[in-house]
Amino acid sequence: MIIPEPDCSVSPTHGEQEGTAYNGHFGCTCYHPLFLFNQFGDLERCSLRPGNVHSAEGWRDVLEPVVARYRERTLRRYFRGDAAFALPDLYEFLEAENYKYVIRLKANKVLQDRIAHLLTRPVGRPPIHVRRYYANFSYQAKSWDRKRRVVAKVEWHPGELYPRVGFIVTNLSRPAKRVVAFYNHRGTAEQWIKEGKNAIKWTRLSCRKFRNNEVRLQLHALAYNLANFMRTLALPVEVEHWSLTTLREKLVKIGAKVVRHGRYVTFQLAEVAVPRSLFQKILSLIENLRRRPVPA
Repeated sequence: MIIPEPDCSVSPTHGEQEGTAYNGHFGCTCYHPLFLFNQFGDLERCSLRPGNVHSAEGWRDVLEPVVARYRERTLRRYFRGDAAFALPDLYEFLEAENYKYVIRLKANKVLQDRIAHLLTRPVGRPPIHVRRYYANFSYQAKSWDRKRRVVAKVEWHPGELYPRVGFIVTNLSRPAKRVVAFYNHRGTAEQWIKEGKNAIKWTRLSCRKFRNNEVRLQLHALAYNLANFMRTLALPVEVEHWSLTTLREKLVKIGAKVVRHGRYVTFQLAEVAVPRSLFQKILSLIENLRRRPVPA
């Protein structure tokens, strides 16, 4: 199974850097990079963009190579995206590639009229728990070539006067509640971007030339993937929840005393961060990644 999940971010800039621009949403002068992750947190592709472009600008250049990479594999294919990627061209592209998608839609009067019966406050004393209601219907915006399925979720929270409403366009055939649950996992992409900022520092794009900053972002992406591969493939179960920041502080930037002997070098590490038994497990998992020689 493969689930590409795009998301954009902000990289603040300073001075007269090429391609920098003011972004009203982030409230700063910046670059506006686009990232495409899979469901495991691996960064499939990224693109550096000027600061004033739309959140989905250049989605085709980022998504098409990833789709082509998995086209010949026997996999279930899905796609998750927020409201910035609610684009007719993207729907048609995903449908042509046999991808199942869930993409958030911005609310409008037509959509709200379709679920008007769920927007009336329920009669009686409100309970102390959240009440959730789901609906699905066919909808066609003026820019769409045909009708598509839309799933709606309405939440009544205690103490709030108005409900929280969300709409999702999808070609999944699952029940509405399961469609919403599948979409809600999209928030992990924001967590991976946060890890990239904190652990890898990929917002440090201080070169004057835009092209140079593009190269720096790709180097940051390589470092991120190497760290994420380490977390995915070489961490024992008891520490598989470590963030990339924890991984860096406890395994990469750990201090050691180097003792040189005639035929070997010994690294003496303190067991405060990583106990001996845990460190041995990590080294064993790394060793198992090595390709074994084929017997003659």
